[in-house]
Amino acid sequence: MSKALPPNPAKLFIAVFLNDKTLFEDVALSLSKEFGEIDIMSDWAAFDNTSYYEKEMGKNLQRRIIIFQDLIKQSSIADIKHFSIRIEKKLSNDGNRNVNIDPGYILMERFVLATCKNFAHKIYVGKGVYADLTLIYKDGKYNTLPWTFPNYKDPKMIDFISKVREKYIIDLKNLKSGTKKI
Repeated sequence: MSKALPPNPAKLFIAVFLNDKTLFEDVALSLSKEFGEIDIMSDWAAFDNTSYYEKEMGKNLQRRIIIFQDLIKQSSIADIKHFSIRIEKKLSNDGNRNVNIDPGYILMERFVLATCKNFAHKIYVGKGVYADLTLIYKDGKYNTLPWTFPNYKDPKMIDFISKVREKYIIDLKNLKSGTKKI
């Protein structure tokens, strides 16, 4: 008989892309007030999927990734997505976003993004939010899937997520030893 066990906590990942870098400080401050201290931050990078957002946000969007020190419960991702939507609305002009905030989480075996868009491979997690399985960890590396967004197929992004996974493994060990809390 199988036994239900609680899932491991996850490493919170938030991708922020925007049309004005000066907004980033406000976004990062709002996120850190809600989710705690920032652990890792990526360098700025051009966001290469601008055609989808071009009408709403313009061209030449910039992206930065924020990783938080505190681990989260996987079940909290719907609330985290809704918090990010509130920040997006607060920073909008005339109903158009200036910033897009995509939360997700990293586990040893997968990388998941939160979305409000349903599709065949996305699993409903509540409150209008779906878990989008974006990468799976197999054979010592993250592997893309047929539906993985192009920006998450980029080797630099996969390398960054892999480094965060290494930090996550340390965090899990510290959690089990009692030196880290959720």
